[in-house]
Formats: sequence, C-alpha cells, structure tokens
Amino acid sequence: MDVAQLIKDFGFPVVAAVGLGYFVFYVWKWSTTVVKPIIGEATGTLIALIDRIRMLDNDLIRLNQKLNLILEYQQKQRLHKMDYLEEEEEQKSEVPKQNRKKTLGSD
Repeated sequence: MDVAQLIKDFGFPVVAAVGLGYFVFYVWKWSTTVVKPIIGEATGTLIALIDRIRMLDNDLIRLNQKLNLILEYQQKQRLHKMDYLEEEEEQKSEVPKQNRKKTLGSD
C-alpha cells in the first residue's frame, strides 16, 4: 500500500501515530539487543577496574605505612647514636677531670 492511500483512508494522525509507534519499537528492540549487552560488558570491565584500583590503593597505603615506620626507626636510630656519642664525649671529658683530682689530691 501507498502512504498517500493510507493517509487518505485512515487520516494523517493515525498513520503518524503508527509510524511513531514502529519507530519506538525499533529503537527499543535495538537498545535491548545491541546496546544492553555492550553496557553489561562495560559494567563488568568497570567493576574489575574499580577492584584493581582498590587493590592498588591498599598497596599504596601499606607501602606508605612501611615507609613511615622505616623513617621513624631511622630517626630513633639517629637520636640513639647522637645520645651515645654525647655520652662518649662526656666520659672522655670526665676522665681527665678525675685524673686531675687524683693528682691534686695526692700532692
């Protein structure tokens, strides 16, 4: 049948409504058969990427904690070494004083 004959028999609004209904059906069918599976695959890939990002974030947090622990340990070691060196210097400076006292007391 010709479109002009359909418009003549049923009227323009009816033919336009049927045409728009077919267009909506076509778009719905296309979106459910073509687009929906692709979106499903993309969702799966997105979830996998989010999981990997979380794992990397957890790894970065662990590495940051380890680094902070190492830096804190090194700082404690430096302070301990400085205290040890100061004690050594004090002991070295006290030895001559004690020797002087002994020599002064024996005179």
